Amino acid sequence: MKQRAVDVQLLLYIERTGKLLKESKIGVLKNMRLFIKVILVILLCLYLLVLSKLILFKYLSIPDIINHFTFSYYDGYYWNNHNFIPFKTIIYYLFLADINFNIRVENLAGNIIGFAPFGFILPLLSKRFRLKKVTIATFCLSLTFELIQFVFKFGSFDVDDLILNTLGGMLGYVPFYAIILFINCKRIKSVNY
Repeated sequence: MKQRAVDVQLLLYIERTGKLLKESKIGVLKNMRLFIKVILVILLCLYLLVLSKLILFKYLSIPDIINHFTFSYYDGYYWNNHNFIPFKTIIYYLFLADINFNIRVENLAGNIIGFAPFGFILPLLSKRFRLKKVTIATFCLSLTFELIQFVFKFGSFDVDDLILNTLGGMLGYVPFYAIILFINCKRIKSVNY
């Protein structure tokens, strides 16, 4: 009888220990996920700061920036070349412009490449960001930059920038989606074997 009581106590101890180990592993995983999310949010903020600098303030000094936000800027400095016609700038740079190839690449590919990280980081932050939501979020971010340029006269509003930036966000989603497909393929193969 004593031996049986000891066995039962030992089994209960092992069961409790196993539960504690399982709970501690779950806690470690939750902490690791939280840590990764914090790092991703910090990366997203840094990315948005760099993107803002490149899009809005690339040619302006700090006093010029302050003057633009207070609407006390010199009007002659303003580019005033807005484009509201879709594909006008894209066609111009691809077929009509008599400018250096590097300038073409900088203007067209730069708009696409500049927004690709946004399309990659968003789905890492939340599972709710699939292609449709990434596309909408990228479009909204791009529209925000274009409207800031238009209102505060940091540059020119260009609808083609909206198109290229949104395409960049969509292309940034592609590597994330490829990784998900690869992981799911591995899971299916491991279950079948």
